[in-house]
Amino acid sequence: MKRLYFLCIALLAVVTLNSCGYNTMVSKDENVKGKWAQVENAYQRRADLVPNLVNTVKGSASHEKGTLEAVVNARAKATSMTVDPSNLSEESVAAFQQSQEALSQSLGRLLVTVEDYPDIKANENFRDLQIQLEGTENRISVERRSYNEAVQDYNTTVRRFPNNIVAGIFGFKTKGTFKSQAGADTAPEVSFE
Repeated sequence: MKRLYFLCIALLAVVTLNSCGYNTMVSKDENVKGKWAQVENAYQRRADLVPNLVNTVKGSASHEKGTLEAVVNARAKATSMTVDPSNLSEESVAAFQQSQEALSQSLGRLLVTVEDYPDIKANENFRDLQIQLEGTENRISVERRSYNEAVQDYNTTVRRFPNNIVAGIFGFKTKGTFKSQAGADTAPEVSFE
């Protein structure tokens, strides 16, 4: 009788642990980490383009030193900001996003500054770098969307009952997503005065 009782408990434990969602959560967690690596890869590609872009502009617009330094400093801050893939909390993703947005803004100011220098705009190296930068920005957008979709799937699994019980026991926590920039919901004002 004791053997039968022990066998029933062991069988129940195996069935419960097999269907508890643990393996699903592990798979989805690994998927999120993989998507995060792709996000970092896209941002690194942009960071790698920045020195070449700055050097191309520096030769023709040396008196724009402040703008160039701002880009270099923003790149340094953005590349020094790392996030542990096992701790993709709302706060850590927001901090990473903030450092990357600072680089985006300084690059935007640099590209606006270049508009005053037709010889830079005509430079073949600059045009090639600008095209690569535009392509990289598109890749970043795609990778961020893919990451957010993976996080949404993971967070739904972790928060859904009875998975939330297993998630709490094994330490699976919800992960952070990329958010829109403040003011992104408002269209820019265009004036032709």
